[in-house]
Amino acid sequence: MAIANRKRWFQVHGWLSLPVWAVFCFVCVTGTIAVISHELTWLTNPAARATNPDDRPAQPLPVLVDAVRDAVPGAQIRQVMVFEPYLVTAIGFSVPGKPPALAYVNPYTAEVQAINEGLTFIGFMRSLHGWLLFPWHHSWSLGYYLVAAMSLVTLGAMTTGVVIYKRFWRAYTRPQLRVGAGARVLLGDFHRLAGAWSLWFLLVIGLTGLWYLVQAMLWHNEVHVWDEPALVAGQDLPQAVGTPPEPIGLERALGAANAALPEMRPRWISFPEHNRAHFSIAGTSDNFLYDQYSMRAFVNPWTGAVDATRTPADMNALQTIAHIADPLHYGTLGGIWTKLIWFVFGLLLSTMSITGFVIWRKRTFGAATRDGRVKEAGGEVTARSGSTLENA
Repeated sequence: MAIANRKRWFQVHGWLSLPVWAVFCFVCVTGTIAVISHELTWLTNPAARATNPDDRPAQPLPVLVDAVRDAVPGAQIRQVMVFEPYLVTAIGFSVPGKPPALAYVNPYTAEVQAINEGLTFIGFMRSLHGWLLFPWHHSWSLGYYLVAAMSLVTLGAMTTGVVIYKRFWRAYTRPQLRVGAGARVLLGDFHRLAGAWSLWFLLVIGLTGLWYLVQAMLWHNEVHVWDEPALVAGQDLPQAVGTPPEPIGLERALGAANAALPEMRPRWISFPEHNRAHFSIAGTSDNFLYDQYSMRAFVNPWTGAVDATRTPADMNALQTIAHIADPLHYGTLGGIWTKLIWFVFGLLLSTMSITGFVIWRKRTFGAATRDGRVKEAGGEVTARSGSTLENA
C-alpha cells in the first residue's frame, strides 16, 4: 500500500512538471538572470558604472538633477532612481516631442555619462520574468497571472518531492552523487541532492510567488494595498495674476521629507505630474527585510508641507507582505552577497526543472518501451505455442 501511494505521489510530482515545464523553466532562468541584472549591467555597460577614483562623497540629488537639466535643455524631470553604490543614478526625464529617456549620472562626479532612450537591460529582464512581456489590460496581464501561478507548481513540486524522497535529510549528512553509475543515476542523485538543499529556497520563492498571484487578483479587482493621499487642496494652489509662481524645488522637498522621516534614505523620487500632485519621496531605513519603497513622504509642491507619510510601523499585515516580498524573492535584502546566494540557488532550481523533466521522460517512456517489449515477447510465446499445438 505504501509503495502504491509513493508511486502515485511520484506521478503527481512528474505531472506537475510536464504540462508547464517550458514555462516554469523559462521563468526560473529569467528570474535567475534578473537577480543579478544590475551587476550584469555594470559588467557590460561602462556608462552604467559609478567610478569614484578620488573617493569623493556622493553628491546631493538636486545637484545630479541640475546636471541633467544642463545637459538636456528643456528636460522635464520625472523621477530619480538611486541604485547600488557602484551604479549610476538614473534620472528619468522627458522633452516635448520626444519619448521619455533616462540619464545615467555619476553620483560622485555629477557627470551625465549616457542618455538611454530605450528599454534598459534591467527593465527588460524584470518585465520578461515578471509578465513574459504580455500586454497589460488596464490593471491586469495574462502573463503576470501565468508567472505568478508557477508558485503553485513550485510549492506542489516541493511538497511531493519531500513525500517521494524518503528520509531526505540524509542528503545533508550523507550526500550521494554517483558519477560513474550512468547518466540516469547521476541525474537522479543530482535532482534529489539539489532539491533537498534547496528546500528553503523553494519555500521562499513559492510563498513570495503566491503573494504575487494574490497581488494580481487584487490589482485586477482594483483593490489597493495602500490608499493614495488626497490631492493637494485647492486653497494651497497659488492664486496669482500674470506670471504663475514656481513650485518648490527638489532640495526643499527632500529637506521636508528628511525632517518628517529622518531615518529614511531616499532611493526613488517621483516629481509632481500636475498642479495638485505631490513629490513622492520613497526610501528605506536599516530594516533589511523591507524593500526600498517601505518609507515614503508625500510633499506638497506649493507649501513644502509633508501631507502624508508611510513607514513599516504604520503597516497592516497585507502592506507588510507587499513590502517584504521583493527582497525575499530577488535576494536583495543583504546586498550583493545575498544576490549571489539567490543566483546560485536560482541556477540549481533551473537545473532541477530540466533534470526533473529528463528523469520523468526516461521513466515514463522507458516504462512504456519495456511494457511494449514484454507484450511483444508474450505475443511471440503465444504464437509459438499455438503453432506447436496445430502441428501436433
